[in-house]
Amino acid sequence: MSSPVRQMTHRRLPPLPGVAPHRRQTQRSPAADMVITGVTCNPALVPHHSSRSVHSSSTMYARSPDLQPETVTQFLFDNPDFLDSFVQQHVHEDKIRQWSQRKHKVQGHNPVALTNGDLIKDQRSNWKNCVQSKKWRILQDLTKDNTTNKARVFTELAACAAESVNADGHNLYLVDEQNQLFLASKSSRNQRAPTACVGRIEPRTSLPAYVAYTKESLLTNSLLGDPRFPLGMGVETERGVSAIAVPLLHGNNLILGVVELYRNYGSMPFSPEEEEVAEMMLVWADICMEYVEMYNSMMKQRKLNDFLLAVTKSIFQDIVSMDTVIMKIMNYAKKLVIADRASLFLVDTKSRELYARIFDTGRVEEHIPQKEIRFPMDRGVAGHVASTGEVLNIADAYTDSRFNRDVDLQTGYRTKSILCMPIYNRGNIIGVVQMVNKIDGVFTKADEESFETFAIYCGLALHHAKLYDKIRRSEQKYRVAVEVLSYHSQCNDEEYMLTKNVPIPSDIPDILDYDYSPWAIDSDHKPVYVLYMMRDIFKMHSHKNKNEERRFDLDDMIRFTLTVRKNYRNVPYHNWAHAFSVAHAMFTVIKTSEHRFTPIECLALYVACLCHDLDHRGKTNAFMVKSASPLAAIYSTSTMEHHHFNHTVTILQNEGHNIFKHLTSAEYKQILSDIRHCILATDLALFFANRSRLQDIADKGEFSWDNADHRMLLQAVIITGCDLCASAKPWDIQLDLVKSIFDEFYKEGDEERSQGLTPMPMMDRQKKNELPHLEVGFLVGICLPCYEVMAQILPETKPMVNGAVANLKKWRELADKEALEKEKEKEREKQTEETQDEVIKEPPVTKPSDDVNVTSEKSTLLPADVLDDSASDTSFLAADKPLPDPPSGRTSNTSVPSEKTVLSSQSEESR
Repeated sequence: MSSPVRQMTHRRLPPLPGVAPHRRQTQRSPAADMVITGVTCNPALVPHHSSRSVHSSSTMYARSPDLQPETVTQFLFDNPDFLDSFVQQHVHEDKIRQWSQRKHKVQGHNPVALTNGDLIKDQRSNWKNCVQSKKWRILQDLTKDNTTNKARVFTELAACAAESVNADGHNLYLVDEQNQLFLASKSSRNQRAPTACVGRIEPRTSLPAYVAYTKESLLTNSLLGDPRFPLGMGVETERGVSAIAVPLLHGNNLILGVVELYRNYGSMPFSPEEEEVAEMMLVWADICMEYVEMYNSMMKQRKLNDFLLAVTKSIFQDIVSMDTVIMKIMNYAKKLVIADRASLFLVDTKSRELYARIFDTGRVEEHIPQKEIRFPMDRGVAGHVASTGEVLNIADAYTDSRFNRDVDLQTGYRTKSILCMPIYNRGNIIGVVQMVNKIDGVFTKADEESFETFAIYCGLALHHAKLYDKIRRSEQKYRVAVEVLSYHSQCNDEEYMLTKNVPIPSDIPDILDYDYSPWAIDSDHKPVYVLYMMRDIFKMHSHKNKNEERRFDLDDMIRFTLTVRKNYRNVPYHNWAHAFSVAHAMFTVIKTSEHRFTPIECLALYVACLCHDLDHRGKTNAFMVKSASPLAAIYSTSTMEHHHFNHTVTILQNEGHNIFKHLTSAEYKQILSDIRHCILATDLALFFANRSRLQDIADKGEFSWDNADHRMLLQAVIITGCDLCASAKPWDIQLDLVKSIFDEFYKEGDEERSQGLTPMPMMDRQKKNELPHLEVGFLVGICLPCYEVMAQILPETKPMVNGAVANLKKWRELADKEALEKEKEKEREKQTEETQDEVIKEPPVTKPSDDVNVTSEKSTLLPADVLDDSASDTSFLAADKPLPDPPSGRTSNTSVPSEKTVLSSQSEESR
């Protein structure tokens, strides 16, 4: 700002005492002769000059030749009261602020020496203190607000600058990632509805684009027609005539945005001094933004730390199961990045697949465990992340070739943005978390950074959940072991000596006959027969390896066999006698058929048959799950079969029971693997898939003994056929065994009914009359398909097919008799109803006594035995006696069940 002396040379001042004023033709008042830019004179004194003096900052006035600047200066020093009164009455406060700002800028806070030699200290004006305090107050308020962002900081500063220069309105434009300007905020209500994007940063378009391009502030009093910005302001206005545009620059000269201040028609245009004020106000934008970003970064990190602490407490304080941890991780992940859906897939390193059981459906009942899904690691977005470890942030899923649209087509959900990140534990990828559809836009780099830290905690949580699950399983195994040991024990020395003293025969007649009845052998002699068959199979290995010594220990075989017998519970069917019959059936198949199983495979098949139902409780897998048995908690699938195998290994680990101790390490591992495979194959839930695959291979003539997979399929089907060998035995044997089987089934059904559950028909004691139909369905749906595919590959097993066919014929005859009896029963019921209707339709008798007689006659026409269905059925069965118990229902289906019907009733699991 220029000095007061220079300014006074261009202003008119009142005449000093003793000096003759310069006279013009018109008489003026002293006050009217003094015209200063920014000074509003009293309208009563100078009515015709005030308007021109206010709107023109460059008007030059003539001065008296007798009036010198030094004289005026001296007069002002001698009359300070006059100067004070004049400024208060005629000078606008904005002009006073500009004077103070210019003086501060020129002198730089240094003391100023005045003409009279006195030193007056430079003090900040009230306006400057107000502005500075306002800046700091705005900065402090903004940085303490957790919702502060760049747009809000610049909006507040723009409003402050607009207020400082008395602008009629202001606009804030920010630069996006595509180097385009978009309107972030506006203050005037008179503007038309703006568009989000103003345009690219380039000249000859709009005022803010030009200023952003040049990175220099601009003052213009002619918005229309300027070739530098022919479009005028960025936001079209109807009355704007004067504008100041100031760029918002970062420290490295990077453009952040533009602030546009304007005045409407009828207001005083902006002056250069006001442009300087706006610049000084907005120069704080960069400093303020850095301070806010630093504060927000610290607050964000603190918020993330608090969030991760809450995650850690929630997850590690309540690790109940893996599913619980997964649900919590998905919930917290959605909160962290504000996503709509979340998914977590775990990695199966053995099969190189991703699998999941819990899905976010976006509904109230979300995160409910569902059926497990699996897909290869090289499929989809999640598969790519699991395979490469790359973090994927996809703004538009449908433009990415790795995105699978089938899920959206099936669910009707629209996937827009995806953030997918791997979960590591000890350097290995153990899972993938996938966030879908950020609620307020797309996933940002900040989301990736926050989620990357969160993924570390996810890995730790999943790892500890697995450890906890192992500990829980170990505890359940311990409980099962205690339960088993409380009931079972090893064979004692007395049992061992009694069996050892019985010589093992060199030959047993008819033992290789398929119609041979193992149940006819006394329980005490069964171990000897087992030793005979086991020794024979061991010798097969010795014959093949003639240079090797004997590969078995007879003492270990005796202890192993007796302990196995002792570990079978006394249940009606799945007992030691059943195990012996299955082992005998397998021995018969091995010795009579022309197979190419290795001696190790033959030995594994035989031992697996002998141990396939160890510690069976007479209950099905479904019952174990329903009753929340500890076994079901340990083994989620094939519950009892896994327990049978583990119990077999436990017996082998006992001292003096390892019948495989003379095998090599490789042979030992191989035989245990084969035993496990065979025992698990006795679960009929797996039979149908195994039988179907083997049948397909056999029908195409592609079965090869050199193919290990083909041999394993055949092993699974053969041990199933041996497990069902009772269905191929002669009729009298088969009938007795069916009674034992259903006795065990009915006990389970009674226990289910006592717990308020409805048992399956085959386990319902109240539906004994359906037994022939169930047996027909079981033979047609399971036994015959199994024996037929066995005979197709091993023709020597054809007698098993013949035995099953003969029994099927007998059961069909019983089923037909029962169906005929049902028809007769329905006919009798129909006749009874017709008789009752005829009696009711008789004309009434008028005599009162006759009414009594009629009623009495009706009573005699409906005897109790006619209304009692069970009595009628009992009388019929007493004559023919096809079944041991009378039927108790009238509505059973008499048609032969198909294989699908048998499957739906789950009879295969019970078998």
